[in-house]
Amino acid sequence: QVQLVESGGGLVQPGGSLRLSCVAAGFTFHTRSMGWFRQAPGKEREALSCISSSGQSTDFADSVKGRFTISRDNAKNTVYLQKNSLKPEDTAVYFCAAARTGCSYAEVSYEYWGQGTQVTVSS
Repeated sequence: QVQLVESGGGLVQPGGSLRLSCVAAGFTFHTRSMGWFRQAPGKEREALSCISSSGQSTDFADSVKGRFTISRDNAKNTVYLQKNSLKPEDTAVYFCAAARTGCSYAEVSYEYWGQGTQVTVSS
């Protein structure tokens, strides 16, 4: 059974940091590029970042470039999103997803999705 389970969300003050984790099961994690997305209330889901299967290549949306870092540990079937300098506009549900092939910002390129974890940035 395929599972992607995100964790690490919560309430954080502006300027703070959080690290999200996503643990995968039920598919060959180390062969898949992985992505992080988010969806704020009333908005469409937004692609944030992607990491190649080996972890050697990463990409970031302009909205988070320089503030977010993506990494993975293939031995633990886990992908991470380190979020620094958080802003209230970063408030959203964050999702991880497993790509069908290589990195992409198109949702249709992703085969498996987690249920999401809520991140709220507020003082």
